[in-house]
Amino acid sequence: MLDERWIRSLHVESMRRADLHREREPHVLFQASTIGALLEGAFEGDLTFAELGQHGDLGLGTLNHLDGEMVALDGEFFRADVEGRIHPVDPGERTPFAVVTRFQATIGERLPASERSHEDLLVCLDELVPVAASSCAIRLDGCFPLVRARSVPRQEPPYRPLTEVVGEQHVFELTDVEGTMLGFRFPSYAEGIEVGGYHLHFISADRSRGGHVLDSRSGELRVRIDPSDDLHVELPPAVELGDPDLAAETHAAVEAVERG
Repeated sequence: MLDERWIRSLHVESMRRADLHREREPHVLFQASTIGALLEGAFEGDLTFAELGQHGDLGLGTLNHLDGEMVALDGEFFRADVEGRIHPVDPGERTPFAVVTRFQATIGERLPASERSHEDLLVCLDELVPVAASSCAIRLDGCFPLVRARSVPRQEPPYRPLTEVVGEQHVFELTDVEGTMLGFRFPSYAEGIEVGGYHLHFISADRSRGGHVLDSRSGELRVRIDPSDDLHVELPPAVELGDPDLAAETHAAVEAVERG
């Protein structure tokens, strides 16, 4: 059951498959399932990437069986395997968790070439996001002296919780790489439905390497931000929106999974 804590800034709308093909407005985020379900080991979803592509051209997530990290950029879907190698995603593949948007940036900025830490980068982004925006999609193009990233191995049933699976993650470093870092910033009270704070993936310009971002050092960047207050969540069978009172209980699990 949703309450005013979900609704006060971020409008969350849940839907089933019958609602999928309704026309969407710009600056709307679309999500398949919830991070809470993924934490519990719900690694098989019902939404194909062909269907997901109807709702957005930029985003992130994973594939059924938790088979790598997914990056959506310019309408194309890519999978970063356990070694961080990039592969195109077949439109018929399905996802247990993904977030996409039809990216239409309303904020643009150039960050100078001076090298900055990942924490400094997030501070810069915080300063650019409008105070009234509850969430936003982010695209960063440019030079990265370092991207520390991870991916996870494919899983088979019976599925374990994600907090156990992430112990098998492969962490790798990309150095002096041109590419795109993209993702979303959600409010802390969305935890359980989404990842509170920043959730970012990376793909190199030559589409050869990428993964879930754990840390970075960045140089000159083109920053584009698309603020949003609307999140539409497609719920697979047996998945429900979590009780917001449980968000605090999931925070430690999300931190362990998302921040490595």
